Amino acid sequence: MNNTARPVLEGRGLVKRYGHVTAMDGCDFELLPGEILAVIGDNGAGKSTLIKALSGAIIPDEGTILLDGEEVRFHGPLDARRQGIETVYQDLAVAPALTIAENLFLGREVRRSGAAGKVFRMLAKRQMLREARAHMDELKIGIRSMRQTVETLSGGQRQGVAVARSAAFARHVVIMDEPTAALGVKESRMVLDLILQIRERGLPVILISHNMPHVFEVSDRIHIQRLGRRATLVATKSITMPDAVAIMTGARSGDLAA
Repeated sequence: MNNTARPVLEGRGLVKRYGHVTAMDGCDFELLPGEILAVIGDNGAGKSTLIKALSGAIIPDEGTILLDGEEVRFHGPLDARRQGIETVYQDLAVAPALTIAENLFLGREVRRSGAAGKVFRMLAKRQMLREARAHMDELKIGIRSMRQTVETLSGGQRQGVAVARSAAFARHVVIMDEPTAALGVKESRMVLDLILQIRERGLPVILISHNMPHVFEVSDRIHIQRLGRRATLVATKSITMPDAVAIMTGARSGDLAA
């Protein structure tokens, strides 16, 4: 990670109001190439609103979002996905009755060439199976068959499918929203390893998490959100967990630098 590099994804002065409630109040954000950036904050700090703005789920009332230094406007999650920003949501958004391969290509199904695909809209199932296996193998997710339905998998394996889908199609950023929530120790370890592997492939990761030990284990920097704004942005190795919690809660100021 190069702290002098141009941010891959950046937010400047982001504002979002819901009636009389201001969820984001001039929020700044920056994600550098090749880093895992944790976003933490107390409930109501505005971190979910920030992530929704960056992933296209909401449109800020004010402010600017930049991707590779160029201003972008997302009118929905599909716009963000077209720009190579993939999000793994806490509810995973997987289809339990479909196979692993079908889930990996959900909404991006590969059609057969020629009339079979264009006229009869037939799927290239063998190709999708091969590519699904390659994606899962690349992330070292040990699953027996790509023809298994997702409902037969453990929680950690399901999370692995969702992560593999995002990593397969992301060109710029992978956003992970509470990826270890409701997982046991072994499955959480698997997901943390997946996050590290995504970074090793050169993709920066935004990690939203309440699990402070996980944040301190895998992140390079920490964005602490408070009262709708960024309280501080700090290198993980230069802050303690108690100090991070103190800034989150307002017990101390965010007078630290990344």
